[in-house]
Amino acid sequence: MPRISVPTTARLPSSLRVNPTNPAATKILGRLSRSSLLSVALDWLDDNSLSLAQPYLREDEDDDDEDDDETDDFYPPARSPEALRDVYTLLQARKGSKREILDRITEGDWRHGLSLYQLAMADLQYLYDHPTSQQWSAYRIMPLKPPRDPDGEEPPQVDKQSLTIPRFHPSTFLRTLQAQVLPDVKAHYTFDAHKTLPLLLLRIFIVDSPYNTNLGLQQKTGTPTTTTNFDASRTVYIAFPDASPHLFISKPQTTTLTSSSSSGSSGESKSLRNLLVEGIPKALSRPLQRQRFTLQSTSLVTRNLAALVERRGGGRTNAAGGGWSVYTAAAAAADGDDDDGSKKRETPLDLVLPASASASPPLFLGGGEESGGGNGKRAAVAGLVLAGERREERAVKRARLVARARFGVTAVAGDGKGVERVDVVVEDAFPDAGGEENAGGDEEGGRGGRVGRGGGRKSQVDAVLQRAAGDEDEHEDDTQQQQQDGVAQKWRPYVRLTFHGPHVFAGIRQLVEAGIVDGERMPGWMTGEEGVTIGAVRHGRIRGHKGSGL
Repeated sequence: MPRISVPTTARLPSSLRVNPTNPAATKILGRLSRSSLLSVALDWLDDNSLSLAQPYLREDEDDDDEDDDETDDFYPPARSPEALRDVYTLLQARKGSKREILDRITEGDWRHGLSLYQLAMADLQYLYDHPTSQQWSAYRIMPLKPPRDPDGEEPPQVDKQSLTIPRFHPSTFLRTLQAQVLPDVKAHYTFDAHKTLPLLLLRIFIVDSPYNTNLGLQQKTGTPTTTTNFDASRTVYIAFPDASPHLFISKPQTTTLTSSSSSGSSGESKSLRNLLVEGIPKALSRPLQRQRFTLQSTSLVTRNLAALVERRGGGRTNAAGGGWSVYTAAAAAADGDDDDGSKKRETPLDLVLPASASASPPLFLGGGEESGGGNGKRAAVAGLVLAGERREERAVKRARLVARARFGVTAVAGDGKGVERVDVVVEDAFPDAGGEENAGGDEEGGRGGRVGRGGGRKSQVDAVLQRAAGDEDEHEDDTQQQQQDGVAQKWRPYVRLTFHGPHVFAGIRQLVEAGIVDGERMPGWMTGEEGVTIGAVRHGRIRGHKGSGL
């Protein structure tokens, strides 16, 4: 630690060490399982990471001093990193408790402190072990038009016809982000390529301190209690998918075990996310080349990172959700993506519903050939029962065909691409015959009837729709459509639908296959083809920042 610590705008170095007994370090390591702890320890001892994760090793001393250390120390230090690597390899081969590994790390091999780089690796390992531990929001990178009057106050406009994509350079991006977004707080950045998904993860660990030395991580003694700068720390992840104009931002999470207040923590998290949403496009922009960008929400929020890559990644499935996914499957089959040549992929022609499925007459096994009256009646009853069973079988088969046609190859239980929550507001006019009874509904209950509605779990759908109302083009289109339809003065009740579950669209598909939901009359947004989790249904179509934003 230097003798003088001066406040600076530089970011925290990766070699900065934290006391192993710090609550933040204890929480990060304590969340991992025994196998993950051993894997992370071996990664620390790798030659590429050893410079930032140097363990506590035995110094060259006399034999007598070495014997005294071995008898007094419960975890005697190793002679070299290679010897310590062999120790953790043997621990990985046998069974034991997690507490044994955790105590050896904090009280033995890294008793002198854990670097921020080591804590970042442990935190990323927890993200890999628990893919649904973070709540992600998808944003689209949109280019801005060059200002006509540089000295004027005209707000920049989005260039929807431009195909410009920003060039991403990690070191330049971090330097600009630290200078423009977080100059008054200290942050530690760590890049890591995702192990299974085509993503580049950026972990941002933010500490509320003006110092980038050990002074910013030490505990400070106050009058009532002993506090630390980690009490106000936050961890945020930013995921950059390969070959995609989108990025994903996680919800900021606290590092300490307890927070001061839930409301204050929520407000700080929202403020931090807003700062990142405003600062990331500035870090990606290149003013000298007259290239400026902004972030627009795509109304897709989920804990499943694989679902985000499926709907906002660089593949073919961005604009081919629901039943349209069969076209991407056919294209992949044409490109030779199948590992097994004998495996047949579905094509759009395979999902055409047979016209005879519903037009075929019910099978009736009459008893015209029976001579006896009693036997003929029993045969007729048996024929009716058998005909009913055949009709049920045909109905079940048709429901499955309808589900295949509406959902395609998506919304399959167990595919690992499900979303857990979908919020939809229906803003269509209430259908009525005369149109005069509900003409004054807007004056009493408002446009959406939001006044006086009951309480319940808070949702982001209202805030998202308010932001979407600021889009002038969309608002003008809605007004013109309402005037053309003649429903501008009709009553519009506030109807909000919320779907919960581990895989919402897979559950809707199962309801269609069971015949509970009519798959033929079901709207398209219920199949997930729009790729949004928050939106408003207007004129029968979902509009969440113009649907998928494509």
